[in-house]
Amino acid sequence: MDMWPLLLLFVQLCFCSGYEGTPWCAPIKIKHGDVSCRTPRGEHYRNVMGTRCKIRCKQGYEAQSSEVVCMASKHWSSNYACREIRCPKLDMPINGGYKCSDGSYFNSRCEFFCSPGFTLKGQKTATCRYNTVWSAGVPTCVDIDPPKIKCPNVKDKWAEPGKLTARVTWDTPEGVDTADGILTDVILKGKPSKSDFPEGLHKMSYTVFDRAGNKGSCRFTVRVRVRRCSPLFPPDNGYMKCDSDKDNYGATCEFTCTGGSELRGSAARVCQYGLTWSGTDTTCAPMNINVGVRTAAALLDQFYEKRRLLVISAPTAANHNYRFQMTNLQQAQCGLDLRHVTVIELVGTYPAQVGRIRHNLLSPGLALQLSLTCASSQPHPSQEDVAGHSFFVPHSQLQADVVKVSRLQAAVGEGVVPLWVHGVSLHHGLVLG
Repeated sequence: MDMWPLLLLFVQLCFCSGYEGTPWCAPIKIKHGDVSCRTPRGEHYRNVMGTRCKIRCKQGYEAQSSEVVCMASKHWSSNYACREIRCPKLDMPINGGYKCSDGSYFNSRCEFFCSPGFTLKGQKTATCRYNTVWSAGVPTCVDIDPPKIKCPNVKDKWAEPGKLTARVTWDTPEGVDTADGILTDVILKGKPSKSDFPEGLHKMSYTVFDRAGNKGSCRFTVRVRVRRCSPLFPPDNGYMKCDSDKDNYGATCEFTCTGGSELRGSAARVCQYGLTWSGTDTTCAPMNINVGVRTAAALLDQFYEKRRLLVISAPTAANHNYRFQMTNLQQAQCGLDLRHVTVIELVGTYPAQVGRIRHNLLSPGLALQLSLTCASSQPHPSQEDVAGHSFFVPHSQLQADVVKVSRLQAAVGEGVVPLWVHGVSLHHGLVLG
């Protein structure tokens, strides 16, 4: 009998009995992927010890291990499941946020947004890629919107009587920031509220800043108006003096006539609310001086409460004091306003004495009475006193300690020497007033 077939069968049985005790690993089942294995003895002995399997996952998934080996412990060398690809969690942008289509998983698309008042700086979207890295970084939300401020609406203001200004008041506006609502500063360009504004149009503005340095501005105007009457003009042979701005509401204008003229109409006029002047038109008419009277009292009576008199006497027309006074007597030098002073000249000695008021000659007797009356104001008058001095006779509107024309008239009429309160030396003369 041939022994070789029996020997081969024995060897085969022995060999198979040796593998029956070899530990086998559990079959690999892959979700979202597939596996390919290679065993030491072929596919018939799949999952036996030493088997190597390669793991391949579908798109969007990654294997925990790309290759596993069946170990003697009947376990595979590592985990082999296909896990969904996941990117790191995105940081939340300050003053903003984001929304994703599928969280942080593969191919999830996240859109970023900012809170009201802030603007996105950077990429608006980011997508999770297969290498677990986002396609773009997290953007920032910046405040670039300027704050808003609304200026007041100030109505035109009218100046008060006698003034060229008006006090204007308004409420300080409050700015609004659309981002975090915090403002750092509010600046006014122009005068503040409750200030006195002069006549005219004044341009104002407010500027407000937020914490990001953005600024917002608004503009408004303040207009001050002055009620004005039609302008007044000084009358012929007279002059006008006004306070305030001459023609504004509440302004007062006073009129005075020059020497030889007397005022007719209103001596003072006021600009009224209705933009009309009070009183009547003012004129300066030539003063009708009657030099044909016989007494000094009658002459002076014509000036009572109308004019002031300056009486200048000299022994001769060649007298140097007389010439000096007539040519150099000025308001700035002696304190007299000659525009409303009438000058009476007395030249020579009686009976050759000549008196005149401008171009009107006085009789010698009338001139003598004036000389004696004025000279009697000194305690001890002499001939030199009578013809060599200047005498200033005030009207009754002056203060109480100044001699009135009426007292001078009484003194002349009754022959009583009046007491002159003020006496100031002027070029060897006497000025009374």
